Amino acid sequence: MTIAPSLSAFRRIVVKVGSSLLVDQNLGQIKRFWLEALADDIADLHREGRDVLVVSSGSIALGRAMLKLPRGPLKLEDSQAAAAVGQIALASAWAEILSMRGMIAGQILVTLNDTEERRRYLNARATLGRLMDMRAVPVINENDTVATTEIRYGDNDRLAARVASMASADLLVLLSDIDGLYTAPPGEDPDAVLIPVVPRISAEIEAMAGGAASELSRGGMRTKIEAAKIATGGGAHMVIADGRLDHPVRKIADGGRCTWFLTPSNPVTARKKWISGSLEPRGTVHVDLGAARALAKGGSLLPAGVTRVEGAFARGDCVLIRDAAGAEIGRGLVAYDAGEAVQLVGRNSRDIESVLGAPGRAEMIHRDDMALVGE
Repeated sequence: MTIAPSLSAFRRIVVKVGSSLLVDQNLGQIKRFWLEALADDIADLHREGRDVLVVSSGSIALGRAMLKLPRGPLKLEDSQAAAAVGQIALASAWAEILSMRGMIAGQILVTLNDTEERRRYLNARATLGRLMDMRAVPVINENDTVATTEIRYGDNDRLAARVASMASADLLVLLSDIDGLYTAPPGEDPDAVLIPVVPRISAEIEAMAGGAASELSRGGMRTKIEAAKIATGGGAHMVIADGRLDHPVRKIADGGRCTWFLTPSNPVTARKKWISGSLEPRGTVHVDLGAARALAKGGSLLPAGVTRVEGAFARGDCVLIRDAAGAEIGRGLVAYDAGEAVQLVGRNSRDIESVLGAPGRAEMIHRDDMALVGE
């Protein structure tokens, strides 16, 4: 029998909150007492030194109530208007409640392209990383004010999984209106049994995903299984738990009913595998002996160690890294376009602004965006 992990084992945790948990469907208002209890849980994790990110739905649900829009499906322009109004209320609530517990909230609105297109992915990843370095709590939502059917996730379960991968989180917590995955939809089958641990997402597990979502939510168990595939593929464990309870994260820590989806990997190795094996190199960066040694010891690649660049690559593209003898020593996501990289060859990082006319990353390729041969 596979044992469920302990919440105390994780250092970077993404907590996803759905509209049906956060917003009172009848009043069109945030469930203040529930949110305060969740914020207490987040504060506990934060005080223990963990990084916590929140993916929060709720902007459309709040906005449609404030604008007095009718229930039922909304036209795209009404949905976008509701999101524009509701996002202010949603961000304000998170900022206030986290601040009361000594935490600073940082709002990030993303679209599908921000997590799929590598240039924008690197920007979003860097912003998340810097916020966490400063011990802020990123509060993330899909940018429903501009997203259309063609460029949207459509549910925050999969968005949360992409965020977990992008932020190199080792745990994704999906708070839901159900306490986990059952062998069959429990509302339809009285003999349905909760599955506490899923070591691997098989076809049988996927077949167990049922049902429609609530009126306020766009997700369902099917999207949660899809989220689990994304999260575990990115090296993060995932847990589905009942968010309707007070202090839902604390309940998980205390061994409450939930379903764990396990990954055989971790965020670092999964990311290196993606960089080294899944991306087509668009160019080559040649480095000197000193830089090659620094990389082998775990350093980033600075412009000063680069001797020349080849190819027509753009920022965020994968490039080969070759040593002075021409041997490939790794691959990485480059922080500069080819034209900029040429200008920075051999230069000190402090010269970047004077060379390019604007501030830039100190690293040509950051260590987190690099996979060396043999890793």
